[in-house]
Amino acid sequence: MINNFKGPDLNKPRHREKVLSLLNSDTLMKFKDKHPSYSSVDDTKLKNVIKSFNGKIWDNVIDNRNGVELPDSLGYLFIGTCPATKKVNMDYALSKKYGKVIQNKNWDTDGNVGKIFYTNYSPKYRFKTRELWQFIAIRQFKRTVAKIYPKNWKKYVTMKGKMRVADMYKNKKK
Repeated sequence: MINNFKGPDLNKPRHREKVLSLLNSDTLMKFKDKHPSYSSVDDTKLKNVIKSFNGKIWDNVIDNRNGVELPDSLGYLFIGTCPATKKVNMDYALSKKYGKVIQNKNWDTDGNVGKIFYTNYSPKYRFKTRELWQFIAIRQFKRTVAKIYPKNWKKYVTMKGKMRVADMYKNKKK
């Protein structure tokens, strides 16, 4: 299906989502009030410790097939292999260059796509507001997964189409 490609209008107004950071002064102050032994630690040092800890979590998620259980029973984080999408996965750079719609077929991974999954479903420990939690990966984590996934894509858990992560846990329990 090759159609003519009309490039995006670069002069149209853009929408940018508002970014909320949890590492602000109020959160760090609450942490220091809760744990007085860290009250003398500088905020920038605390932020660096948190960032390095998050980096170690990313490395473990990428290295381990089944992912990582987050601290304090916050949930699980893993990388899953998903089948190719039914809709057009367009390669914008090549489409703009040649003036035709060119699809990205993911030849390195046999058409499969790697996704980062977060779930807080657990058959053992449930907490009251678990439906309100979500996970949004930051750019560095996404880019690291994008680099490493095509090399080891067969290693990760294969997700079936329209299958919920909670169903995986129910099947293991049986």
